[in-house]
Amino acid sequence: MKSPKILIVEDKKVLSIGIRESLQKLGYIVHGINDSGEKAIRKVAEINPNLVLIDICWKENIDALKTAGIIQENYQTPVLYLTDYSEYILPNESKLKEPFTYITKPFADKDLHIAVEMALYKHQFEQKLEQEKQWLTAIINSINSAVVVTDINGCIQIMNPLAQKLSGYKIEEVVGEYIGKVLNLVNEDNEKIITNLVAQVVSEGEVVNLPENCTLIAKDGKKIFVADSISPIYLQNISSKSEDKGKITGTVLAFQDITERKDTEAQLTRNAFYDSLTGLPNRVLFSDRLSQAFERSKRHNDYFFAILFLDLDGFKDINDDFGHAMGDTFLIAIARRLESCLRSGDTVARLGGDEFVVLLEEIKDISDATNITQRIQKTLKTPLYLNGRTVIATASIGIAISSSHYQQPENLLRDADIAMYQAKREGKAKYAIYNSKMNLVERSTYN
Repeated sequence: MKSPKILIVEDKKVLSIGIRESLQKLGYIVHGINDSGEKAIRKVAEINPNLVLIDICWKENIDALKTAGIIQENYQTPVLYLTDYSEYILPNESKLKEPFTYITKPFADKDLHIAVEMALYKHQFEQKLEQEKQWLTAIINSINSAVVVTDINGCIQIMNPLAQKLSGYKIEEVVGEYIGKVLNLVNEDNEKIITNLVAQVVSEGEVVNLPENCTLIAKDGKKIFVADSISPIYLQNISSKSEDKGKITGTVLAFQDITERKDTEAQLTRNAFYDSLTGLPNRVLFSDRLSQAFERSKRHNDYFFAILFLDLDGFKDINDDFGHAMGDTFLIAIARRLESCLRSGDTVARLGGDEFVVLLEEIKDISDATNITQRIQKTLKTPLYLNGRTVIATASIGIAISSSHYQQPENLLRDADIAMYQAKREGKAKYAIYNSKMNLVERSTYN
């Protein structure tokens, strides 16, 4: 192993020679500068020493601390300060507060040897830590997930570029900040802010998954769906048993932006349960809501509901006269009008073509159903202005009312359909009510 090279920066020539001789006896390669901080910096660049000993109390007007700072920052060379008086440390405490950064004159060869060796070891140790930190940072930055590392109190220590990008914060803005102040995580299921993840992980010592519907509110207010987990970081004692995880020293939160996946899932759900043209619930979703209403009526004797089955009058003529594009525009307009006629708890769905169905929940009696039916027919008769043309819509409507004799919810839909055909036979803009004996007991025309 090569002997360490040491540069002495000391304005007192006699002292400089004495220190050089002492260090050479100890086996070090020694160089000396005694008249200029600028020359000392050039000498460092030239010989690349392992350590610089610099007198902090120069007689001349030379800033030794500034010179040492340049050497440390630009050349990553450790510095050991030489000082005549220990009280000089006080006004320069910020520079000399770390251990093994200075030695007070006069000193014995043994003390000088210890100080030099400790300064060299300290630098090697710091270099190793820095290399490990860079290695760890490189790994974290290469991970295809946003990563945030905290200490045991939840204060941020590391945030990789993807985490910075998603959160909108730069690393220099958040180091030392509590993670809850930076990452605004919200459980969308209950709309509550998630604030105790770090405390939960530290307390339980186990991985904690983010909620299923978790969003990150970024710095600019953008909402991002995220998923993954937060894990404890253990520092294992070398002498401890292998099954002993060690002491928790912090946490690491890893998460991914799943907004696109959520959007895709939402679109798939919408395609499965909603009509692509009008945006109304489709047959599948309507059947589910009808089944729920049917079950409620079985549990509660005072709960009643009704089904309205609508078939538009003359829709085929619109398609034939004006084309299918006009027919689609017409159906969309009808859907909006039907929605405007209903209460907040009711459902209107498109079954296909020009057939629509309405579920009226929690009605008192048949009059509630007929009143809404009449409102629908009146609204539909209001002229529509589509693509420069005036169109008047009417519908034949069949009504079925829930009762105890029904065994299956689909039977109500069937009976409302039968009633609708009876109304259609009566002419345009009619409605009919289906009775339990399969006979139509009431017909009405809305004028």
